[in-house]
Amino acid sequence: MFSIYVILLWLLLAVKKQTRKMAIALLPWLIFACCYDWMRLYPNYKVNPIDVKDLFDAEKMLFGIHSTNGELIIPSQYFALHHSTFLDILAGFFYLCWIPVPLGFAIYLYLKGNKKGYIQFSIAFLFVNLLGFCGYYIHPAAPPWYALQYGFEPILNTPGNTAGLERFDQLTGIEIFKMLYGKNANVFAAVPSLHAAYMLITTIYAFITKQNKVTCISFAFICAGIWFTAVYSSHHYIIDVLLGIALTLLGVALWSLFINRTAVGKNFITRYVDNI
Repeated sequence: MFSIYVILLWLLLAVKKQTRKMAIALLPWLIFACCYDWMRLYPNYKVNPIDVKDLFDAEKMLFGIHSTNGELIIPSQYFALHHSTFLDILAGFFYLCWIPVPLGFAIYLYLKGNKKGYIQFSIAFLFVNLLGFCGYYIHPAAPPWYALQYGFEPILNTPGNTAGLERFDQLTGIEIFKMLYGKNANVFAAVPSLHAAYMLITTIYAFITKQNKVTCISFAFICAGIWFTAVYSSHHYIIDVLLGIALTLLGVALWSLFINRTAVGKNFITRYVDNI
């Protein structure tokens, strides 16, 4: 349903001459929103088996921490036992940035007249997401909170869970993460972590578009904070985060090679900019 509203809004912009250029500029974000929403129609667990235990065991083997009683536990378990009010609040603020900041940065580039930077960033963002969505279908995987709460047997149609972010809701008295994650249609889409990807793409393009040092450093700080929060809140394994980072670097590199080293890519960017 969400994608239908987005498409209708885009069509309203596209049919009017005065807003047609804006509609063309918003096309990468329209495709992103629709692809994300349409994954509900055919869940990834219908394509490949769900990984719950192997990912958990790999995380424990690679990044396990010995608890006070000597038991080897995953980092998410450790943070569930050793959290603080300060980190809970900070983590919540970091995780609230993962879409608004990239979207705000795109709007900033567009309004400042940096149409080339806007298009390069927006399509890089879309491209990395499409690669990530492919990853969801290649390797459906459960997040740490699922293994800790339900064990290692996949239970289809499991409702979304705020996990460690529930502490932020409780501390602030605002159930914002409950609203965001409570209706998650598919919890088995943890690998790679696109939470880890979004702010990294934004930070990279802050440097590419030559933003001031304060902006670049702020974005990098938020990016690192989201990586930490993903694990701290039990929404992702460290493995998920590392794969999200690797996917971002690969996607941005391939996109940059296409638009900077090929005639087709250069021509595509030039024509797109001319049309917005």
